Amino acid sequence: MTATNTYASDVAFSPAVKSIQTRKGSREGYAQAEQRGWRTEVDENLAAFLADANSFYFATASADGQPYIQHRGGPKGFLKVLDKQTLAFTDYAGNRQYITQGNLSENPKAYIFVMDYAHRRRVKIWGEARVVEDDEALTSSLMPKGYRARPEQVILFKIAAWDTNCPQHIPQKFDAPDVAAALAARDARIAELEAEVAALKAEKAAGH
Repeated sequence: MTATNTYASDVAFSPAVKSIQTRKGSREGYAQAEQRGWRTEVDENLAAFLADANSFYFATASADGQPYIQHRGGPKGFLKVLDKQTLAFTDYAGNRQYITQGNLSENPKAYIFVMDYAHRRRVKIWGEARVVEDDEALTSSLMPKGYRARPEQVILFKIAAWDTNCPQHIPQKFDAPDVAAALAARDARIAELEAEVAALKAEKAAGH
């Protein structure tokens, strides 16, 4: 019998996916990528990327496979790295539907999708998640300081594999605070230049 190699990318590249890749001609390229290996631990690049993120999408599914995606947002770095394979974030009180928590209670498989529109980058993270309730110390340690939200519980995410995407088709967008800061800096520079021009005109007029 021939041994079947397993790769971290198998979390996404199921036999059905590989079959379609073969039929459509992309399997050979992805097989080579599998030899290099998807990453299974947080490295410096991923840690830096997450530290700058203020938004991500969190996907779960019910026991019968019904998918659900929920947006999570907060101050930069609110999605925290606990160790090389564990991420965590405070789950704020919201609309009290509890679809994500219900899904995780019967199906721990989960997925995190982080998009950086400004730099046209994205990271995909597969793994398993669980909800931690009634752990005030953990909740307090993960709650962003000064953020106006009511923490309800914590979600711990164990990484199975992660990968990045090319920037193709990602629209470039900027957060409003970053745009406001850039415009303020521009306006300050314009005011500075106008003051210099006025001073030069005054000097020229005084010289006549």
